[in-house]
Amino acid sequence: MKAIIRELLEYVIIFVVVVILVWLMDTFLIVNAQIPSESMENTIMTGDRVIGNRLAYKTGIPQRYDIIIFKYPDDESVLYIKRIIGLPGETVTILGGKVYINGAAEPLDDSFTPEVPLGDFGPYTVPGNSYFVLGDNRNYSFDSRYWENTFVREDQILGKAAFCYFPFNRMGKVE
Repeated sequence: MKAIIRELLEYVIIFVVVVILVWLMDTFLIVNAQIPSESMENTIMTGDRVIGNRLAYKTGIPQRYDIIIFKYPDDESVLYIKRIIGLPGETVTILGGKVYINGAAEPLDDSFTPEVPLGDFGPYTVPGNSYFVLGDNRNYSFDSRYWENTFVREDQILGKAAFCYFPFNRMGKVE
């Protein structure tokens, strides 16, 4: 009987250690997100499961075109994933679907968008420690252009999208 109890105790200890390790990884190293909409297509598809790197911005700062996982500014209980377009202190204007930074004559590269973006928006002046984000599928994205709280604060960013792990046929680095 002691052997059975000892073996059960070993299994319980293994289970507890695994649960603690998974919790530590999810809390401090990675953020797990499922893509609920078509807003990031064709970069990330509806239903994809993505892992974000929580440590990405501990030693560096978010850059233009980074894909981030963050707390939605209008309801922080919801996670969103979008691409950074406007950096702190910049003015973002969208004319004819093209994004211009600080009144530049040339628009930003948007070759990752699946179709020609439509519409005029802005100008938006990005506050310090905040970012202006857009979905890659601009015509079907609920993003900074439409939110009550337009900008993603640095403290709302949970991590940089790093790896798509499901479905298996789309497994790979997120760029």
